[in-house]
Amino acid sequence: MASANGTGYLLPATGAQGLANYPHARTLPSTARTIFVSGTSSRRGDGTYEGCETQADGTHVLDCGVQTAAVLRNIETIIRGATDGKYGLESVVDATVFLTDIRSDYAAMNAEWNKVWPDRTKAPARTCVQVAALPNERLNVEIKCQAVVSE
Repeated sequence: MASANGTGYLLPATGAQGLANYPHARTLPSTARTIFVSGTSSRRGDGTYEGCETQADGTHVLDCGVQTAAVLRNIETIIRGATDGKYGLESVVDATVFLTDIRSDYAAMNAEWNKVWPDRTKAPARTCVQVAALPNERLNVEIKCQAVVSE
């Protein structure tokens, strides 16, 4: 089960299994550098938000799947930038996903997550929680994570 982000541990089949692709734990090599990625959203460089349509009345229609895909791309960009392009999402070892409506958005978030990590033995450990709000009403998902890269 070893991959670029360490070794995943899965409970035996008799134990409770994850509802998406993530292991129960990850172990890391000791000669590594840790990158702590701040909470990241779908905000673009021009201040707009991917996965948000503003209606004529000023309300917003949010698409959690589109936002999640954008968040993961933004995290990939951050990690590549922090490592001079040597590493990306494959080095993420742990992530916390913040959703504003877990009942409505969990499935869409998981679908995008599983596209990035189709093999749960190589996916990062993960926690997903519902929050009352995110920093902008145009957001319904934010992810913070840690990546580990070889020196």
